[in-house]
Amino acid sequence: MGDEKSSMAITTRDRDRELLIPVAETAAAAAASLSPKPSPSSSAHHAGRETFFKVIRSWASKKFMTGCVILFPIAITFYITWWFIHFVDGFFSPIYAQLGIDIFGLGFITSITFIFLVGVFMSSWLGASVLGLGEWFIKRMPLVRHIYNASKQISAAISPDQNTQAFKEVAIIRHPRIGEYAFGFITSSVTLQNYSGDEELYCVYVPTNHLYIGDIFLVNSKDVIRPNLSVREGIEIVVSGGMSMPQILSTIDSPIIPGEISRINRS
Repeated sequence: MGDEKSSMAITTRDRDRELLIPVAETAAAAAASLSPKPSPSSSAHHAGRETFFKVIRSWASKKFMTGCVILFPIAITFYITWWFIHFVDGFFSPIYAQLGIDIFGLGFITSITFIFLVGVFMSSWLGASVLGLGEWFIKRMPLVRHIYNASKQISAAISPDQNTQAFKEVAIIRHPRIGEYAFGFITSSVTLQNYSGDEELYCVYVPTNHLYIGDIFLVNSKDVIRPNLSVREGIEIVVSGGMSMPQILSTIDSPIIPGEISRINRS
C-alpha cells in the first residue's frame, strides 16, 4: 500500500510540472512582448555616438604618435650628447677634482682641446714618426695588435685624409640578382690575369651589419655604378639603414683609374 501511494504521488507531481512548463513559457513570451522595443531614432543616436568616439580615439592616437615621432629623435640626440659630454668630461675632471676645482664642463673643454692638439701634432713629421714607432711596438703584441688593426681600419674609413681612407668611393653593384642592387664602398683594385687577358677588378665592400661586418666582392670596373655621393654620405646611409638616401642619385661620368687606387693603397 505504501509503495502504491508513493508512486501515485510522484505521478501527480510530474503531471503538475508538465502543466506548469507551458504556463511559464507563455508568461515569459508575454513579458517579452510587453517590454519596450528600442526605437529607430535611439538606435541611430547610439550608432552615431559610437562613431564619434571612434573618430576621437583615432585622432588622439594619431596625434600622440606624431608627438612621439617628433620627440624621439630629439630625446635621443640630447641623451647621447649629454652622455658624451659626461664621458669626455670624465677624462680630466678627476684631475681638476684633486686640485679642488669643481666646474662642470671644464674637463670636457680640456679633452676637446687635447684631442685637437693631438691631431695637430700627429699631422707633423715628428708626430708621424712617434706614431709609427708606437705602432711598431703595438703590432708586436699578440692580442693587442689585432684589436688595434681592426679599430684603425674603422677609423681610417672616415678619416678626412684622402690618402689614408679605407673607403675610396661609394659604389653600387648588381647583387644578388638581375634588377637588384647592393650599396657598398670601393676599397682597392686588383688585376686579374687569365687566358683572355688582364681584367681590372674593384674590391667592393658591402656592409651587412652597419660598417664592421660585410661581404667583399670583386667586380669588373665596367660593372660598378659610382653615384655622386661622398664617403661620409655613404656611411650615413648605411648607419641610418637607408633612411638618409637621397631621392635622386646621379652617377659620376669620370671613372676611377685602378692604377690610382693601387698607388693610394701603397702610400
